[in-house]
Amino acid sequence: MAFLLFAIISLLYASVGQAGGTAFLSLMAFFGMSSTEMRPTALGLNIVVAAYSTWLFNRNKVLDWTILRPLLFSSMPASLAGGLIVFEEHMYKTLTGLVLLLASAVMIMQRGRAVDRVGETPLRASVSIGAVLGLVSGLTGVGGGVFLAPTLIALNWASPRQTVALSPPFILANSTVGFVGALFTGQFPSPDSALYAIAVLAGAVAGTVIGLKWLSQTAIRFILAAVLLVAGIQLVRA
Repeated sequence: MAFLLFAIISLLYASVGQAGGTAFLSLMAFFGMSSTEMRPTALGLNIVVAAYSTWLFNRNKVLDWTILRPLLFSSMPASLAGGLIVFEEHMYKTLTGLVLLLASAVMIMQRGRAVDRVGETPLRASVSIGAVLGLVSGLTGVGGGVFLAPTLIALNWASPRQTVALSPPFILANSTVGFVGALFTGQFPSPDSALYAIAVLAGAVAGTVIGLKWLSQTAIRFILAAVLLVAGIQLVRA
């Protein structure tokens, strides 16, 4: 049952350019996994899902590296630093959940904007925001895509469809350095991680195709807002 749920979560999240780290954490908590295994396991699964989505979007030439490079330049070292910090479990879940609820509110409030109109991306602001998002990503262990997408849309730096392609490489980079940070703190993935990885990869294959070919800009926006809202509520109540 757990493997099927991991696959379904991966499909739903991948359809909007996310890896599913927040829902993976909630699911692992539901099944009683040790808190010391949850963060590295979620980060490892993020890497699997985001690596596939990044490869597919890059192959289809829908990745805008001009927007992504300055964000990654500052987010990766910040994410590593955040990964070396360990919160008490209740505080960690509460803070992460509140951030996700805030991100969901931002997405919902942006519903009236012209979704295809994208403004310029100032270099200094991009580097600064990348550092903040990277730090938050490392602290929470969710990869950062759920923070990146609403930020880009709120600042009018990317359309909802562009964020679907930009989020996976951002998640991949920050999950990788965050995973390294978690290992340094003595946190290691679940022994069943390989089986979970197979399940989430299968879900990602289906979900990425759905997001790339069939979802409209408006559908992407509201699915992402719903994902953020549900995950935030789950973590705050955990």
